[in-house]
Amino acid sequence: MHPKRFTSLLLALALFLPCAASADDALAQALARQLDTHRQRYGIAGQALLVAHDGQVLFRGVDGEADIATHAPVTDATVFAGYSLAKLFASTLVMQLVERQALDLDAPIGAQLPGLPARWQAIPIRDFLDHTSGLPEYFDNRQGAGAAAHIAFPANLQAVFASLAEVPLQFAPGTQTRYTQTNYLVLAALLAAHAGKPYPQLVDERILRPLELRHTWLGRAALPEHGVATGYIGKDGHLETEQDLAWPEYALGHAALYTTLDDLARFLQAMTSGELVGKATLQRLWQPRTLPGGQRGWFAAGWEYGESGAYRQVGHDGGTRVRVRVLFDGTLDGDLYTIAYLTNGSARNVWSRTLVDSVLATIAPGRFPREALSETLMGYALQSSADGDAHAQARSIRAGSPLDDAEFERTVNATGYAIRDNLGIEPALRVFALNTELFPASANAWDSLAEAHAAKGDDEKAKVLYEKARRLAGEAVRGEN
Repeated sequence: MHPKRFTSLLLALALFLPCAASADDALAQALARQLDTHRQRYGIAGQALLVAHDGQVLFRGVDGEADIATHAPVTDATVFAGYSLAKLFASTLVMQLVERQALDLDAPIGAQLPGLPARWQAIPIRDFLDHTSGLPEYFDNRQGAGAAAHIAFPANLQAVFASLAEVPLQFAPGTQTRYTQTNYLVLAALLAAHAGKPYPQLVDERILRPLELRHTWLGRAALPEHGVATGYIGKDGHLETEQDLAWPEYALGHAALYTTLDDLARFLQAMTSGELVGKATLQRLWQPRTLPGGQRGWFAAGWEYGESGAYRQVGHDGGTRVRVRVLFDGTLDGDLYTIAYLTNGSARNVWSRTLVDSVLATIAPGRFPREALSETLMGYALQSSADGDAHAQARSIRAGSPLDDAEFERTVNATGYAIRDNLGIEPALRVFALNTELFPASANAWDSLAEAHAAKGDDEKAKVLYEKARRLAGEAVRGEN
């Protein structure tokens, strides 16, 4: 048997073993508790999580309800909407062409795809892949319950291009990052034109069938009648059913993916093992991109790029609800984590990035100290303000983290904003105040606390704190001169 197929078979078997058989009991129990914490903390309806390390499944579990009206539970077979995870299929197909030297990412797209607006034709393909093209969005991207009923799509791809022909670019290509669905609409059209066949057929022939992903679909047409999780959106702290968008077929390069936890994990395993794209090609393309002015792009070959400690990380989200992440230390040949986290919505519309960061904190807090600190702060923020001595707690949290002062302060500040978005202003105030407790000379810490008080409506308090931040900033400048 071919080594890759044998490895794939082992993973496929491992995916269907009980968690206790594929992971240390303590870790499995900790991750199960984390799922429970997430459900209660954020009001998640239903969720499914798989974590693997170096091809070995550490945890595979489900929690909550696929439909809150019928109380149908999430199971191993529950189909979740993957939303923008669909873009990873398009990215994979592009990388396959690059590996075969059939596509040059630095070539202008107009040479490969006819019918584009004139101002798009000279843009390099790489800029579409990494959302640095400057293209405008092609539809009204309103959010919220009921929004789907009001979104009208152009009749066909030619109508899309015609509607945008006179719309200016948002910025010069290659100079900034701006995430738009239009980029992947264009890439799907490019892939179809290159192969001479419809994009969904390409996905089926080059990804779904080779990996035997029998529970993954593009578009709703072929979905099973039962077993699909109902999607929810949070409104005023409660779950409301969200109407699915009726995406046209030309949009399937960026939307309307439906899949199960096991199918998604199989796709990630195939990517990281080199089955779909060779590891050497991935190593070359999964690199940070520096834009003019020194800023780093957000994407690497269409996968979100970041770093955490010694690890590079690539992945993608599907709105607030789902996320995949691959973390590797240097190369793809060892010390590699893959995480697939699916939900069908939460009362607080928690970002999937927050959920995955908490998983990393549970798996290996020593390897992921930034995520571990963020999770500690989430718990601290939700305590009653009367629970213990705030000064002592702040010092204890600082003593428990190996991060240097600068990174610690940045992480507290960033977590404060995440808490504000996901848990509300009062919990966030506790975290911003903690930062001023530990770093009383930091203008930025006081400025963030002031901003939070202003958002709360406490203008007088905010005014005093803003003034303190300005004074500290001035002192810092004078100290440098």
